[in-house]
Amino acid sequence: MRTSTRVAGVLTGLTLMLGATALATPAAQADIPACTNMAAQSGVGVTDAVTAACHRGVSGDLQGCVNGLTAAGVPGGAANGACRLAAHEPR
Repeated sequence: MRTSTRVAGVLTGLTLMLGATALATPAAQADIPACTNMAAQSGVGVTDAVTAACHRGVSGDLQGCVNGLTAAGVPGGAANGACRLAAHEPR
């Protein structure tokens, strides 16, 4: 068997194995309420600004989400964590 054929077979096998693993892995169970709850745990009330910022995180605008939460008074670390939760919302 030629080396190039063997390498192609190994790469195909690895690709199939990794693809099956990705399909079997459950999606993260985070959402907008998880984002707003984390903001509330930092001592900030859940306002329209907080909810809007979490929506930005869901749409993939992580920096916009963090900026919106910090502008609403959420400390930086909590804002970053909350936006990461929102970014992993199951679709």
